[in-house]
Amino acid sequence: MHNRVQESQQQKSVRDLKIGESGEISSLNDPEMALKLLEMGCIPGAEVKLNSKAPFGDPVTIIVNDYTLSLRLDEAETILLK
Repeated sequence: MHNRVQESQQQKSVRDLKIGESGEISSLNDPEMALKLLEMGCIPGAEVKLNSKAPFGDPVTIIVNDYTLSLRLDEAETILLK
């Protein structure tokens, strides 16, 4: 379990992206949030692009499967990238 926690801390998440950057979703690390994100199209293998950030950084908007989604930073952090 400890190695998995270390691995997720080192792995890049949507929260780490800069505006205009994109990445491929590798996994979702919060079981409670995962169902909500999966329903919104955030599935492993999908490409996600950071579209914008609010003036104070929260929320952010991302583009997934031609949809624009608004997420809080803690939600964005649960989407891990390859």
